[in-house]
Amino acid sequence: MDISMLSIMTNYAIWAIFGLIGIFGFVGAFFAATTREDAFEVADRQKKMIWVAMLVASGFVLTVLGPTVPILPWVAIIMIGLYWFDVRPQIKGILEGAGGW
Repeated sequence: MDISMLSIMTNYAIWAIFGLIGIFGFVGAFFAATTREDAFEVADRQKKMIWVAMLVASGFVLTVLGPTVPILPWVAIIMIGLYWFDVRPQIKGILEGAGGW
């Protein structure tokens, strides 16, 4: 295997990873769109449509543009991760009534 083949395979792997995370962005946008509007207000987060727009834009950046633009994919990955690991669990807890102190 020569170095050009390794470069091509690495490029395909990066596109696959970005594409997979982009799909999670679209799925997150669907979940955000089907969530009640007042849950975002109770969680003290941005409005529902802002999250939907950010997740759709992030999914678009990752699946269509991929690694061609230097900084945008990383911002998109952070936005998708923020939704999945911070916003969605908090909203899910609010909707399930899992309040605490």
